[in-house]
Amino acid sequence: MSMVFHPQREALYEEMHSRPFQVIPSPARVMHLAVFCNDAQREEQFEHLKILFNAFDVTPPEEDEVCIQYDLGGLRIRREKHLEFTAYTFVNFDIPAGAGPFDVSGAPPLPAGWLEAIPGEVVTAFHLAIEESTGDDEAMLPRVKSFFEGMRLVGSSPQQGDARVWTTLRLHSDGFGRFLICNKRMSDSQLGRLAQRIMEIETYRLMTLIALPLARECAPQLASMDRQLANLTHRLSENAEINEQEVLSELTYMAARVEDYRAKTTFRFSATQAYHELVLKRLVELREDEVSGHLTVTEFLTRRLTPAVRTCQSVGERLEDMSKRIDRVSDMMRTRVELSIQAQNQQLLASMDRRSKIQLMMQHTVEGLSVAAISYYAVGLIKIMMDAAYDSGLSFNKNLALGVAVPLVISGVWLATRKIHKHFLALAKEQRDADLADEKIRNKVKK
Repeated sequence: MSMVFHPQREALYEEMHSRPFQVIPSPARVMHLAVFCNDAQREEQFEHLKILFNAFDVTPPEEDEVCIQYDLGGLRIRREKHLEFTAYTFVNFDIPAGAGPFDVSGAPPLPAGWLEAIPGEVVTAFHLAIEESTGDDEAMLPRVKSFFEGMRLVGSSPQQGDARVWTTLRLHSDGFGRFLICNKRMSDSQLGRLAQRIMEIETYRLMTLIALPLARECAPQLASMDRQLANLTHRLSENAEINEQEVLSELTYMAARVEDYRAKTTFRFSATQAYHELVLKRLVELREDEVSGHLTVTEFLTRRLTPAVRTCQSVGERLEDMSKRIDRVSDMMRTRVELSIQAQNQQLLASMDRRSKIQLMMQHTVEGLSVAAISYYAVGLIKIMMDAAYDSGLSFNKNLALGVAVPLVISGVWLATRKIHKHFLALAKEQRDADLADEKIRNKVKK
């Protein structure tokens, strides 16, 4: 075809099929793990997965795909990559007759030590048993309770009563959680979808709660900083005497702590919100009906999970509010410092103005003395010239000529001094006018 296709067109088509639902018959045993990991550990996990394939004499995959699923006889291995974690699902179809729901693991034939050596930190680990329903729910209830070590049950009837789901949402003596699906009328495909939803609900539930300890750690520190900031704001509103340098240093320290908390929590709190939405969506897809006398999975989770998410959301909002408040107080402090500097500048200018006036008065005094001194020396020079002329034979009245010369010299010196003074004043005025014009241009540019 001559059409030009987008280079990612095929990948976009395959994305919708990257994590297909499983087809799980009953009875079956499932073990599900969610391993928290980084990019380097995810690469190590793929190499670790190849060891398992080699142990079963199966050619391992060459590329680390989003979802890898293989059936190895009576065992199915499935590995899914997510943003923060990797999910491992082992489905065991080889169930001995008469075995209890949790007597056989979902991955019994794995090589020794392989499971413990998976790189990363395990967040979710539980067993899921799928059994055929054997009769009346009331008669079966004591037996179901024994499967969960006598713990309080949470149960529901999803998919219009086609199955029963039982769990405790707690860890048991083996360190794993437990889920039991009692199948009544569901097909293998429906069981696979139901099992997938349950695995996602439990995984996303725990991933949602990862941020809760972080929120509880931050909350007391935020409360302390909030009181400190409120006290500082009150002192500023009362116009109390404070040390601006110490206050600015304190605000800088508080701002650094808030930004440190934001750097640690922003992604985690955002992820919590996203995981919580996924949990709620999967709970809706279960379409649960209540089993008499027991909380449904939806009722149990929303009762405790939603407040935990609200706590994380509240701490995140408090961090944002604290950051904005610190910025506003810092602006007020900077304004206060600027006003103080302006007041000091005004005092300095006033002091300089007074000194300038004194210097000007002194200058006028010095100018008068300068006129007298210059005139005295000028008259002395004139007298010498007159004596030289008289001695040369020129006849005139020296005393009269010298007397007439004195006021003329004084007047000439005074006029010359005034002219020089006016010239410098004109230069200073031109410079001041030029500075004012430049200031007006800068103000217009700022506006």
